[in-house]
Amino acid sequence: MKQVCNLVFMIKGDEVLLAMKKRGFGTGKWNGYGGKVQPGESVGASAMREVTEESGLSANSLKPRGQIDFHFPNDFHIEVHVYSCTDYSGQPVETEEMRPQWYKFADIPYAEMWDDDRLWLPGFLAGQDVRADFTFDADNKVASYKMNDGQEIQVK
Repeated sequence: MKQVCNLVFMIKGDEVLLAMKKRGFGTGKWNGYGGKVQPGESVGASAMREVTEESGLSANSLKPRGQIDFHFPNDFHIEVHVYSCTDYSGQPVETEEMRPQWYKFADIPYAEMWDDDRLWLPGFLAGQDVRADFTFDADNKVASYKMNDGQEIQVK
């Protein structure tokens, strides 16, 4: 089963707005904002909607920055379209789903994020677009990955 999603990182200078997921898939992990594309909705429109629903911010424009495919056990596949946003209005607020916090790029809490983030997010924040494919094991750890059309790397 494949699910199409979006992921948006709000950026202000050398800081990124992360959010602690409070419920649902990824509970207890810091991440950007995003979610599922609804039927009849474009990926970009869904990204803007998710930012507003989860953070209270209004994304005035989004910059498409790549795609990451996540493969989990039981044939669960998530196709994630990744965006950065530097043009937004409002102040981030805590919602039922997410608790926001700004982090300096040097202080990102990778140990409290998805296992793959440490592999691609530093380059993304440095301005590189991302094209990656991650396969996770039953413990939600990266078992193998390919980045930027390179060779597959086995982690375990």
